[in-house]
Amino acid sequence: MQLHKRDLVDAATAILDNYGIADLTMRRLARELNVSPGALYWHFANKQELLGAVADRILQPVADEPGDWRDRIVGVCTRLRDALLSHTDGAELVSASFAAGQSEAMTRIVAGLSSAAADAGVAAGHAELAARTVVYYVLGFTADEQSRLQWDAAGAELPDEQSALTDDAGERFGFGLDLLINGIGATETLSAAAAYSPRSRR
Repeated sequence: MQLHKRDLVDAATAILDNYGIADLTMRRLARELNVSPGALYWHFANKQELLGAVADRILQPVADEPGDWRDRIVGVCTRLRDALLSHTDGAELVSASFAAGQSEAMTRIVAGLSSAAADAGVAAGHAELAARTVVYYVLGFTADEQSRLQWDAAGAELPDEQSALTDDAGERFGFGLDLLINGIGATETLSAAAAYSPRSRR
């Protein structure tokens, strides 16, 4: 049977969903496909490249959003969280691939968020940093969320932490995202104020 790259990504994604990232190894993948581990390296130079391809598969539903800069950030971040939650250990895998620079999809997502930040008035040199800060929040929040879900499914006793706002994870996520967006929006307000200050009109 001739293997195609998409076959490897399909099988790797299935292993991730069924067993988690710890079991997603080249040896396990080769066994699932009934091939020698060496056959996998015709398609992926190393495990990092494979994980990057799986990350891109996970992130396929995350597309640029229409609307103003706020709507675009909220839309992309909401879709990103949903995509991560739809796969076992999705946040951990995508975060690792992002850190290793192996995910083309994350590069595209950061570019879209950078454009939104620039439209909000963030200086060109800081727009990507603002975008990455938002992405780090989504990845970190979702990784924590998935860890708690897994511990809960295993019947572990978790600390009874009562949120000051709500026990609903979606609402907590939205609250944190609003804080970041309001911070980005402050840049827009400061830029507008500077443009109309008496000093700027001299």
